[in-house]
Amino acid sequence: MTVETFLLICLAAILCAGAIYLVRSRLKASHRKKLFDKALTRAQIAIIIENVSLYRKLPKKFQQELHGCIQIFLDSKEFVGCSEVQITEEIQLTVAANACLLLLTRNIRDFPGFKTILIYPDTYHVPQTSQKGDLEVRHVSGRAGESWYRGPIVLSWGDVIRGSKNEEDGFNVVLHEFAHKLDEQNAVMDGLPILREENSYSEWAEVLSEEYKKFQTRVSQGKNRVIDSYGATSPVEFFAVATESFFEKPTQMQRRLPKLYKQLSDFYGVDPANW
Repeated sequence: MTVETFLLICLAAILCAGAIYLVRSRLKASHRKKLFDKALTRAQIAIIIENVSLYRKLPKKFQQELHGCIQIFLDSKEFVGCSEVQITEEIQLTVAANACLLLLTRNIRDFPGFKTILIYPDTYHVPQTSQKGDLEVRHVSGRAGESWYRGPIVLSWGDVIRGSKNEEDGFNVVLHEFAHKLDEQNAVMDGLPILREENSYSEWAEVLSEEYKKFQTRVSQGKNRVIDSYGATSPVEFFAVATESFFEKPTQMQRRLPKLYKQLSDFYGVDPANW
């Protein structure tokens, strides 16, 4: 075989692979568009109205957009019950509706990079070890949820439904854990998600850094009000709990933390304080 023949074969293989990729991409896009345009049933909407209090505040245009995102979400994610949990349509719709609030007005209608959502019946416990001096201390940590980097999300159904039905307590474990999934799309989980505009990063870094330092001070002084104090753990957790408060305590955040509110409003493309 001559060099020219070998190069032609390689070129043909590359072109063939490219064509296959293009066809698959178009088929996937077509499939997702059909899902997005597919209406939820009245029974499904009734479940969302009952369980997702934030849904009732959404403007009609966002409710319709949310329906499409939910259809794509349910098609692309797999729910797995743990500790004898039976996965129901109520669980799937409640999780999907809360998670998809983070996708409103976005071009990307899904959370790529993972597939599985593990559901426990209620707050679950995980063994941990911590270091105290030279001693390694073992203890058990109760959790409402967690997001594994490039892996599944774990949720407590009891905590999901409690937070989802109360839209003003600033606690929504689904928003929290799926905010982590947005965060990790920027290669690392560091509290800096992929922003909508390239020229937004410097302002985001300046505001979030300043707000995080002020937040840590308020927490240490016992003067924190709007954002859950757990956010003082790290910039990663600060972004996640700030997301919870942005959707569940928007008027308080806009009034007390206007710079932070603006950054999150620009990022999520919505203005919940005016819903």
